[in-house]
Amino acid sequence: MTDQETNTHPRKSRAAAITTALCGALLLLLHAVGGFFLLNALLTESEGPWDSDVTATTRLMAALSVGTELLAGVITAAFVSLRRLRRWWYAIPATLILVAIVRMVFAPAP
Repeated sequence: MTDQETNTHPRKSRAAAITTALCGALLLLLHAVGGFFLLNALLTESEGPWDSDVTATTRLMAALSVGTELLAGVITAAFVSLRRLRRWWYAIPATLILVAIVRMVFAPAP
């Protein structure tokens, strides 16, 4: 057997590997921004019954997270269709969007 017959994974060129790494880095940056907004939405607490701004703040932070993750989902779709990334990259924006929507629904009442 030759090396070509036993090699099950074709080797990527160096340029393709760098492009894939840059795609992943861009998406991780967007997920970090979306995660920051989501973390702020999750950690926002009411200071008491007089605090009526907490619901608006929580929903705003969750909405910013959803918007950021929708953008990341569109970019993920582009990279997956170009075969730079695999389909499992869809799980990250889907999970963050789901958590943000749940937080918007269950925002603290003033």
